[in-house]
Amino acid sequence: MRSRYVPEQSDPGRGGWLFAYTVRIANTGSETVQLMSRHWVITDANGEVEEVRGPGVVGAQPILRPGESFEYTSACPLGTAFGTMHGSYQMVTDHGEHFDAEIAAFALSTPYALN
Repeated sequence: MRSRYVPEQSDPGRGGWLFAYTVRIANTGSETVQLMSRHWVITDANGEVEEVRGPGVVGAQPILRPGESFEYTSACPLGTAFGTMHGSYQMVTDHGEHFDAEIAAFALSTPYALN
């Protein structure tokens, strides 16, 4: 998981900061799985929480065989110069078993923000 501030698409004077994040999903198990949907919990520096749910990631519902991985980059607008994200991916095995893959919290931060 990597995140970075995108100053060229941000407007701090109007309370808008944009952060890009890159996620690499790896199937370290023994079964083929498919990412069906996502759930993000985004918290800004003021403690305001936004939840985002939707199908797949960046328009894809990747299928991962054992040992395969999928990487994507997306973005998150925020109303403060610092925040956090965490969440989960809702997965299904090729045998129809559903499970959540948890995503640990990570920071969204401008280079000058105090955590």
